[in-house]
Amino acid sequence: MKALSKVTRSVKPSEVEKKWHIIDAEGLVVGRVAAIIANILRGKHKPIYTPHVDCGDHVIVINADKVKFTGKKMTDKVYYKHTGWVGGIKETTPAKVLGGRFPERVLEKAVERMIPRGPLGRDQMRALHVFAGTEHPYDGQKPEKLDVASMNRKNKAVA
Repeated sequence: MKALSKVTRSVKPSEVEKKWHIIDAEGLVVGRVAAIIANILRGKHKPIYTPHVDCGDHVIVINADKVKFTGKKMTDKVYYKHTGWVGGIKETTPAKVLGGRFPERVLEKAVERMIPRGPLGRDQMRALHVFAGTEHPYDGQKPEKLDVASMNRKNKAVA
């Protein structure tokens, strides 16, 4: 019988096996689904998780334009960005972004802000594929459906 090892095993990038997951975001709360997606992208759901290695999976999100916010966040929450010029701060609300040309950016930015900044975080964000509608070009990867709404009753907005 082998003795228990007291050394934590660090996985190498070549040993990582990446899977594909698909999430239908229709009616889901933005922050809750973003936290679940961020954990999958980082690989924290795997027993081989290593902080300095990209051991996360690919995530496809469909119906990103139908996500929900709780309370009055849809109108009261404010997103800021700066143009780089003096006095160049711009602000917008989630309602404007979701009704605009790129509604998937609400979910992309929510996930991006939960991923560490730097080269590793950028690599992990490349594994996120967000689509406003139900169509996506990744059927060949045979993604596993992930039912986020059934994980917790608060994940789905009731209205």
